[in-house]
Amino acid sequence: MPIKLENVGIAVRDLEATIAFFTDLGLTVLGRDTVSGDWTDTAVGLDGNHAKIAMLQTPDGSGRLELFEYLHPDAIESEPTRPNEIGMHRVAFSVDDLDRALEVAARHGCHPLRGVATYEDVYRLTYVRGPSGILVMLAEELQKG
Repeated sequence: MPIKLENVGIAVRDLEATIAFFTDLGLTVLGRDTVSGDWTDTAVGLDGNHAKIAMLQTPDGSGRLELFEYLHPDAIESEPTRPNEIGMHRVAFSVDDLDRALEVAARHGCHPLRGVATYEDVYRLTYVRGPSGILVMLAEELQKG
């Protein structure tokens, strides 16, 4: 059975701020909508849900994020996940220039959790806490070929 990753869905506190963060990093908005009704109740498994959504895509077209801002029921605030918690861990992006990507993230108030690391001679990488507490890994390949 062939399988393909369609997208990663993330519930956010502020859809516009989250879109601004990811589009500044280089993703593009493919579309936006407001969804509700029986079909969403069935698909999501949440009665009476009503949400603003946006689909974003990486420049190469290989990765997509679907962002949800729930209007009803109210979004449930929780502590931001930590890297060692079970469940959704983080979303990761390859970038051509990590320093430039960190400058963009900083303009949104997002900074590395603990600096920038170098994995062998392969990657420079870091985790930042993005909008709504989303963990975002940014990695720059060092041996670009």
